Amino acid sequence: MTNMRALYQEVILDHNKNPRNFGTLEGANRRAEGDNPLCGDNYRIFALVDDEGIIQEVGFEGTGCAISKAAASMMTVRIKGKSVDEAKEMVAEFRAMLTGHLDPDDDHNLGHLKVFHGVSQLPQRVKCAVLPFHALEAALKGEERTSTE
Repeated sequence: MTNMRALYQEVILDHNKNPRNFGTLEGANRRAEGDNPLCGDNYRIFALVDDEGIIQEVGFEGTGCAISKAAASMMTVRIKGKSVDEAKEMVAEFRAMLTGHLDPDDDHNLGHLKVFHGVSQLPQRVKCAVLPFHALEAALKGEERTSTE
């Protein structure tokens, strides 16, 4: 288990240092800003959703701690090519995992996002990991802003 935790930490650190899909997405038709006023994390999520409800492109920009930036990066990788409904389901599952209501080893749509399961043991960091997911959900609903508070 120690080796697995080290691997998970390595994956999170890599996505923090080399975030995927980082930057403004020109042509995005869904966007929202999310902030965590307690720690200062702030992200903007951009998505290009086609007429069939498929997320064709996604991006993010902003600042935050390693956990929030890695979560945003890994989330964007996971949702590209998924339907809006699949993305919303993934958001719900991610929240459930971080609040202890979903076993990461059960059947779910989280894929590599289950590396964040350890964050559930750090209550003060849960909001950091969930912030990009709040912003994604707001964007997909057509809302412009959201907050962890």
